Formats: sequence, C-alpha cells, structure tokens
Amino acid sequence: MTTAEEIRDLLADIESDRVERTISTTNTDKFGQAICAFANDLPNHGLPGYLIIGADDKTGAVNGDVRITDQLLQNLGGIKTDGKLQPQVSMTVSKIPLPEGDVAVVKVQPCQFTPVRYEGRIWIRNGPRKCIASEEDERLLLEKRTSRMLTFDALPCLDSTIDDLDLDAFKQQYLPKAFPEEVLNAERRSVERQLEALNFFSTRHNCPTYAGIIMFGRNPEKFMPGCYVQYVRFDGLNRAGQIKNEYKFSGNLVKILSQLDTFVDATITNRRPIPVSALREEVKVDYPHWATRELLMNAICHRDYEGNGPVQFYQYDDRIEIMNPGGLYGKATPENFPYVNDYRNGIVAEGMKVLGFVNRYSRGVQTVQEELKNNGNGEAEFKLHLGTAFLVIEKAGNLTPNISESMKKGRRKTEERPKKDQRKTEERPKKELEEVLSLIRENPNITYQNLMTSLHIKNSAIYERVKKLKSMGLLKRVGGRSSGKWVIIE
Repeated sequence: MTTAEEIRDLLADIESDRVERTISTTNTDKFGQAICAFANDLPNHGLPGYLIIGADDKTGAVNGDVRITDQLLQNLGGIKTDGKLQPQVSMTVSKIPLPEGDVAVVKVQPCQFTPVRYEGRIWIRNGPRKCIASEEDERLLLEKRTSRMLTFDALPCLDSTIDDLDLDAFKQQYLPKAFPEEVLNAERRSVERQLEALNFFSTRHNCPTYAGIIMFGRNPEKFMPGCYVQYVRFDGLNRAGQIKNEYKFSGNLVKILSQLDTFVDATITNRRPIPVSALREEVKVDYPHWATRELLMNAICHRDYEGNGPVQFYQYDDRIEIMNPGGLYGKATPENFPYVNDYRNGIVAEGMKVLGFVNRYSRGVQTVQEELKNNGNGEAEFKLHLGTAFLVIEKAGNLTPNISESMKKGRRKTEERPKKDQRKTEERPKKELEEVLSLIRENPNITYQNLMTSLHIKNSAIYERVKKLKSMGLLKRVGGRSSGKWVIIE
C-alpha cells in the first residue's frame, strides 16, 4: 500500500520519469495517456509509475484547493475498464491525506504485454514528460513483449506466409475499429509492419503469428485442424437422440464471429409471445441472446488452439452445452473462478475486443448469470474439473405461460358453457375489450348508453363485450343498475 511518506518523496523528485503531477481533476484523456505511458515502461525500470492529482507539476507542492471526491476516484478507476486502454493494465487508485491537503494517486504497474495503447496511440515517458512513441520506440516495446510472452497465439506460424492472410479483412474490417481515422490516414508502414505492430505477424520469421491466422487466415484449419465451431441440435436430452440439425462454422474470426452472433439471435434465442393477461402478451425467449453469445465467445477466446478438437456448441431439448478444448488457464482455478481471470490467448482476446465480441474483462460471467436468472433459465452451470476441457451448461428458460388466475377462471367458465353459448361469446379482438376497460377506468359509473356513444357501436355490441369481460372474471357490477358502478378485477 502506498504511504504518505512515499508520496512525499515522489513529489519532491521533480525530474523523475516515474511520476506525473497535475492539479486538473477533469482531463480524463490526460490521465489515460499518463497511465498508458507508465504501463509501457520504455526505460525498463520494472517499477510502478504514479499519477498524482492535486500537486503542482513544476514544484511538486500540494494544492490544498483541489478537492479529491469519490466521483473523481471512481472516474480514475474507470479508465482501466472503459475500453480505451488496450490491453488492460494493472493499476490501483487511492486517496492519500497529507497535511497540506489530499491527493489522488494512481499507481500503475509495468505491463508485460507492451505496447499498451490509449485510443489507438502508444504513449511513453521521455524523461519527465510523456509523448507519442516513434517507430523505433514501438519496435523496442514489441521486443519486450516477445521476450516475455510465450503463449501459443504469439508464436510464429512457420509454415504460413503473408498470402495465407485475408488482408482485405484486416485493412477494411479490423484496422478502422482498432485505430482513429486520423491515425490510419497518417500510416505509412507496410502491411507486414502494421500486422507486426498488432502481434499478427513476425518480420523476423517473415510469417504470420498463430493469432494472425486465427483472426485473418484464409484457411485456419490448414494450420490448426480444430479451429472451428461445431453446432449440433439433438432431438432429446442426450447425444443418443437423432440429429435434427448441424452446422460447421469455419474460417477466420473476423468472418465467423458475426455469423455466430446472427445464428444465436435468429435460431437459438427463439422469441415467442406469451399471454400474461387477457389483453397483453410478453415476448419470452428460450435462451437470452447476449448471455448465450457471451458464453460462446468466451469459449472461442479461451480455448486451446493447439489441439485438434473444435468448440462444441450442442443443443438439446432442455439445455445448451458449450465445451471448448483447454481447461482453466494460468491464475484462474476452480476455487477463484469467475473472480480471477487469465488469458491463454492474449492477442486473440485483444482482437475480439476490438471487433466488439468480447466485453469488459472479468465481468462477463457475472452479467451472464444475472441475465439468465432474469429470463427464468437459472444460473449457468460450469464444469471446472474436466482438466483438458471447459464445459458450461445453459438451461432453457421457463416458458410456462404466466396466465393470471382470472384468465384461468374465465377459461374454465367458457369451457363449461354449451357450444351455442360458446359461439355467442366468441372472443373479440383484444383491442375492443381494452377500449371498454379503458373507458370504465376513467369513469366507473359510466352507463351502457355512454359506452355505446363513446365507441360508436350498437347497444348489442356493448352488452356482448361487457358479458365477455364478466365471463373472464375481469369485470363485475356492484350495486343496482342505476346507482351501482363497475369494478375492474386486476
């Protein structure tokens, strides 16, 4: 934990390139750029950098007039997860009381996966000031990352060439989402250098990395036989049932992620109207679109691409099972899941984030559980002890019609009537019945004559609608014909 004495020492060292001081409390971009620069740690200090708010940049003196509010601390903490910093950095935010006044301190750890970008730009410390990295600075940061990162997706795919990548997908679909327009307009590097800057290509080996093949490959299965998603719809409750439908989603992630998103929305969600009263319906779904998509995208993001098995997306009558090769990875264990996360495929995770298919880190599972509970599915069940695989089970939603007791009572009464009466009381369009109820809500003492006049219909039609509402248990008359009033039974 950062102490007041440590902060005093940092404030006193005016020339330090590990400290930035400011009295501004609203310049979020300035804060983000400083955090980005400290995370990149170009001088290789291997020590945290500090953004101190509430102190003069030139003298280091604390400005007691600067108010360090809870809202300011929340805004500083939000910089980590608002998506502008890529990849996500390790940082803490704290309020340190000093005799001269309070200061807010953001402590930023050096990132292992440099370069870190803020809104598409790489910021570094150049002595006591920050600036945008040059191409040489970026090369040094890439070398730092390569020396530290040994994940499979960062390795060069030695049997591949630049021709194995769909460069149109990279230029037209990926780059515009990864960088601001003005940055792309100023870009003069070759496509190989652009790919390398994002860890999709190795100029040293003159070939794409596995991440490049996964994201943009023309035929990823040529190099990774299990690089696809297998969907199967079984008839019944297990794999012994007949196969009703099956589909293979193959190709690079730029292509298949949008296909899977559309498939889940159009085929798996299964929207349907469910009556909740005589006059109202609600749209229910078997499987919430966002929750199902999030579980599927997590399987693609965290899977082991070195094996030959695909992501299995299996649907049964009562549930969906999504299983990916590779169990929990790194710091994530059955005991701390889902609160601790780690990335088997850090570059692929960044790529999916840029494309908009992976949301804020470490929040997805909790949000999925909430959405499933709200839809009546119950929480997803995670099988964490399979060792070489990760399985999640999503149960189908409870689609039993939520019909009120008055509706049930009305149906029973209707069923007991002779067929002749049933024909006479055949249900009118819901809009017509709602019109009657609306007028009665406004004036419980309204007469048949007034109802007829307001709705511009015959007397017999009014009597028939009122009779229908009474038979359904939604309306009753209290008191006499002339002195009584209508009561709506909700």
